[in-house]
Amino acid sequence: MEELRVAAIASLAPLEDLDADPFAVDTRSQQAMCARWAADRGYRVTRQLFVYGLRPDHCGLWCDVDAGTVDLFVAANERVLARALRSAGEFADACARRGVRLELAGYEEPRYTSGMKAEVHRRLSMPTAGYDGT
Repeated sequence: MEELRVAAIASLAPLEDLDADPFAVDTRSQQAMCARWAADRGYRVTRQLFVYGLRPDHCGLWCDVDAGTVDLFVAANERVLARALRSAGEFADACARRGVRLELAGYEEPRYTSGMKAEVHRRLSMPTAGYDGT
């Protein structure tokens, strides 16, 4: 089996959205879902992208593809991809034109308890206080 190199796309959302849409705020879980998808197929995540409303032609998306270090993109689901990119459809078209696969992990999102939400809140609200997320 060929080991493909994956760029995992996570969408950024403000901490204020935590109660309404915790998965959108929890980039760590989004990336973990992408990593699981890649590992299940014998692929390797070589790039983690954290973006919101990025233009589909932005060089930050394509520099690793152009350098030959990324073979495909994966996002946790359509909702994450739609939030991460200004136009998920245009991005999909660009991937097709360049011959780069675009995949969705498609696993079920975690069901967030109040404790899980509190953990995400602590992790994201305290990075400058030396909190390392563990």
